[in-house]
Amino acid sequence: MEYILSTLGNLVHQTAFFNLTWGNFVMILVACFFLYLAIGRGYEPLLLVPIAFGMLLVNLYPDIMKTIEEAAADGSTSAGLLHYFFLGDEWGLWPSLIFLGVGAMTDFGPLIANPMSFLLGAAAQFGIFFAYLGAILLGFNDQAAAAVSIIGGADGPTSIFLAGKLGQTDLMGPIAVAAYSYMSLVPIIQPPIMKLLTTEKERKIKMEQLRPVSKLEKILFPIIVTIVVVLILPSTAPLVGFLMLGNLFRECGVTKQLSETASNAMMYIIVILLGTSVGATTSAEAFLNLTTIKIVVLGLVAFVVGTGTGVLFGKLMCKLTGGKVNPLIGSAGVSAVPMAARVSQKVGAEADPTNFLLMHAMGPNVAGVIGTAVAAGVFMAIFGVA
Repeated sequence: MEYILSTLGNLVHQTAFFNLTWGNFVMILVACFFLYLAIGRGYEPLLLVPIAFGMLLVNLYPDIMKTIEEAAADGSTSAGLLHYFFLGDEWGLWPSLIFLGVGAMTDFGPLIANPMSFLLGAAAQFGIFFAYLGAILLGFNDQAAAAVSIIGGADGPTSIFLAGKLGQTDLMGPIAVAAYSYMSLVPIIQPPIMKLLTTEKERKIKMEQLRPVSKLEKILFPIIVTIVVVLILPSTAPLVGFLMLGNLFRECGVTKQLSETASNAMMYIIVILLGTSVGATTSAEAFLNLTTIKIVVLGLVAFVVGTGTGVLFGKLMCKLTGGKVNPLIGSAGVSAVPMAARVSQKVGAEADPTNFLLMHAMGPNVAGVIGTAVAAGVFMAIFGVA
């Protein structure tokens, strides 16, 4: 009887109830809230479901993120499963492969047809540098401030990539969760800003149909962009290079299998690995602190400022072109592809149901992806990171 009671006692003490803190239970509730947003509300489920489930797992079973060093100290034979996934985040593998998939999925035609879109994409990056200064004022060191500020581009993979390159792995969880959360909340955050900064007359502006883009232009574009950008900022090669390689797979016409693999099977495998591992960095000890609150607030400020500057630059282009540019497409200069472009379309259609802005907004949207990667490259160049 004593043996049975001892065995049952050991089993009871092995349950999570005896090992978790109140903070773990708070994070479990946060994970469930993210799952509700993803499943119940449909906010970026492909991203939020794996992130939220990784958050859930690490707060139920912290050892799932046990490092190799911690495992050796405990006499274990291996580290936690999600730690091995997380190494791909630290090394920049998963973000680069995500960019490969994004390139294979995205039509760069609207950007090629209207090169002025590059200016709108660049204007929307102002939020990143604004947040960088804000992070410095809030006490972050230079490299941590850069890693936090890139959230303003609404680009999760770039945020993870830069945090890893700048050695800010301790902040990677809050940074990634903030970036992906704002990406998923683009349809909620952006419309009030867009309406505040534009008049109804401006929102009703109909833009001329984009010119047709030849196949040769679409093939040459990723090659030329890679050469120009990587010559200027070599550190952007893992992001910009893979983005353009994926697009070349799509457009060249002789690599259909590679394009399909990059944009489908491989893309979604990497999303699972990246999402669950990033979510698993949000243990209660790492997430429930003042630094996380600062990161979330700075990320929101950066995103709001980026959206606002994109719209304001769109208004400037509207004036300079005699009313031919709808300022709403400037909000798509952030890097959330294609959601930000869809929001531009939605807000424009609310003003005039016959207005069709989606393809015009895709130009700044693609430019924003490139712009955020370039901003990350600028930070890496400033801090001497290869």
